[in-house]
Amino acid sequence: MRKSSVALLAVLALPLLAGCGSSSTNNNAESSSAETASATTASATTASASPSHVVVKTAKINGLGTVLVTGQGRTLYTFAPDEGNKVTCVGGCAAVWPPLKSEGTREAKALPEAFQSLVAALPDPEGGDVVAYHGWPLYTYVADSSPGMATGQAIDQSGGYWYVIGRAGEIIKKKP
Repeated sequence: MRKSSVALLAVLALPLLAGCGSSSTNNNAESSSAETASATTASATTASASPSHVVVKTAKINGLGTVLVTGQGRTLYTFAPDEGNKVTCVGGCAAVWPPLKSEGTREAKALPEAFQSLVAALPDPEGGDVVAYHGWPLYTYVADSSPGMATGQAIDQSGGYWYVIGRAGEIIKKKP
């Protein structure tokens, strides 16, 4: 156990020792320190192959069909009050429903099963840009602890309803 802790610390410190000036950003607000350590370890070992894009793709979710997800498979949601290409989930809302951000030079990229023509960036009142799909800002939900979960679907929270979004940009309002 002690050797694995030392090895993990060495891997995590590797980018600092190598003079790396950037850090990996996890846009999905992973709540577990183990997941964060795992993501950091993965980025340290594949620093030369790190993606320059925020990925939007699709996945089949039981009871909902094919919906948009992040590159890591986390379900993406829309917030009903965001109608009109505007980000309204900020502050405490954004802590529970983290927006999918396109930070720095990282642009949003739709994989072939999603439509690149529906992807855009909208200004976030708290800074930076939020990835949007068919005009809807996209968010993850902290209660979805792993890919394939959609526990935020059709719930009324933070001042409005949250829904998944389909490949063609349609809002899916049914409960799973």
